Amino acid sequence: MTHASQAARPARLIVVVGTGTGVGKTWAAARLLTSARARGLHVAARKPVQSFEPGSGATDAELLAAASGEHAEAVCPRHRWYAVPMAPPMATECLGLPAVWLEDLVAEVAWPQDVDLGVLETVGGLRSPLAEDADSFDLLRRCAPDEVLLVADAGLGTLNSVRLALGVLAPYRTTVLLNRFDPNDDLQRRNRDWLRSRDGVETITRVEALLDGMQDQGTPGAAGSRDAGI
Repeated sequence: MTHASQAARPARLIVVVGTGTGVGKTWAAARLLTSARARGLHVAARKPVQSFEPGSGATDAELLAAASGEHAEAVCPRHRWYAVPMAPPMATECLGLPAVWLEDLVAEVAWPQDVDLGVLETVGGLRSPLAEDADSFDLLRRCAPDEVLLVADAGLGTLNSVRLALGVLAPYRTTVLLNRFDPNDDLQRRNRDWLRSRDGVETITRVEALLDGMQDQGTPGAAGSRDAGI
């Protein structure tokens, strides 16, 4: 049996962020975990905080847990489940619950021992508030990930959204996933090609391609300065 520990860190840590809410971060993270498990990797998922509409189906933590083979409460502590579809600091205020702070979220992230691939999903878009004093990018920085997966729409407007996000993510090795990509859609193909050829951005349309790239590259550290991370 493996035990969670704040001192443990996955051999490779990927943080999943989005250009906005509803782009499919959880689907992408779950697909990544499922594919990695199918390749024989020991995986774990974490979502430090989540908010949701009650009765709308499985929560993000439950979906990630199903993909990683963990308990949902290991993915996201039960006291960080906020049953109102708002940014977490707004949700706590609305529900009359104690405020959430970045240091608390960081302290609660604990990984099992001997994890090959850890996937941590943030909330909303890259600059969406997730605590009273922090947004998703602030959490990402504290994680010091080996790689960032930026999930984006494939259609009209995505070039602007991706470029804005990449400006913030410049210190980190980042791969863009154009989610729900339709190869028969001319605009979506042009968006993919523009990002690849004109902007020089590592752009994929299948999340499994990220695992292929990992196998080719080995397990290097993240670009830019890093601390021990979480």
